[in-house]
Amino acid sequence: MQTFLEFEKPVQHIIEQIEKLKEVAASSEVDVTGTLKDLENKLAETRKTVYGQLSAWERVQVSRHPDRPYTLKYIDVLSSGSFVELHGDRTVKDDKAMVGGFGLLEGRTVMFIGQQKGINTKMRQYRNFGMPNPEGYRKALRLMKLAEKFNKPVVTLIDTPGAFPGLEAEERGQGEAIARNIFEMCQLRVPIICVIIGEGASGGALGIGVGDKVLMQENTWYSVISPESCSSILWRSWDYKEQAAKALKLTATDMLANKLIDGIIPEPLGGAHTDPDEACRIVKAEVIKHLNKLVKTDADKLVDRRIRKFCDMGVVEKAAAVRKAAKS
Repeated sequence: MQTFLEFEKPVQHIIEQIEKLKEVAASSEVDVTGTLKDLENKLAETRKTVYGQLSAWERVQVSRHPDRPYTLKYIDVLSSGSFVELHGDRTVKDDKAMVGGFGLLEGRTVMFIGQQKGINTKMRQYRNFGMPNPEGYRKALRLMKLAEKFNKPVVTLIDTPGAFPGLEAEERGQGEAIARNIFEMCQLRVPIICVIIGEGASGGALGIGVGDKVLMQENTWYSVISPESCSSILWRSWDYKEQAAKALKLTATDMLANKLIDGIIPEPLGGAHTDPDEACRIVKAEVIKHLNKLVKTDADKLVDRRIRKFCDMGVVEKAAAVRKAAKS
């Protein structure tokens, strides 16, 4: 059974009409081909209209859609079923919220790493809702260093509401683990491609988010804080989450305009949840395109460009203008 978001009501109404029409066709000899085609055209137009004017908060909702494909689905398509998962951080335990391992991407061995949320209630609990503990980030780093040892590129898939905020996570060094990953990823001597496939929240996303190419799917978000948490801090209430989402500039379009990502990956009409297989194929094509270029680049140049790219983020240009004005 499909799940529809509040703003998808016009789409839901047409889909229900199509399903009823198909039931009529199956139980009788009535020819509904013409009517069905008209409804399908209307559905495409309605989706185009609805998804062509999404607000920031509505995109956040789409990124969390329960039917949206998660990391393991993308890995399965990218690796054509050749993925071999590796476990453990060699210190504490195996964090189920962070998955990773080697797989073949068009004949090339690649290290895939990402957060996995879980496809139902039981699996979400098992995966800790995609919120890794410190051992999850340390496992990810272990796998990245393993990829570097064998000169294999790394592809990370980001989809997390944030790193796990529990007391035990802080006791085991959550902040240090994320900071260590950022430091080490900057210097990793193999190509790194990062793709935000859902939620990209705070340090939880940044812990596997430093790459030569950082890409976002069309209906995802990437920010230092979620709209709800931002609203609760500023207004002491979640009621202003829509206003917070707009102010945070967290959509893919905003991030690209601010030069914080390198590209936007389009989704099937109506969002990735309407056609998960096609969404995965589009991501695969984009990853292959960028990877083919990056593997030809010298390791020293890769590291230098990666460090420069992230150091240039957030630079304020007004200071130079002030100094120039003072001299004159």
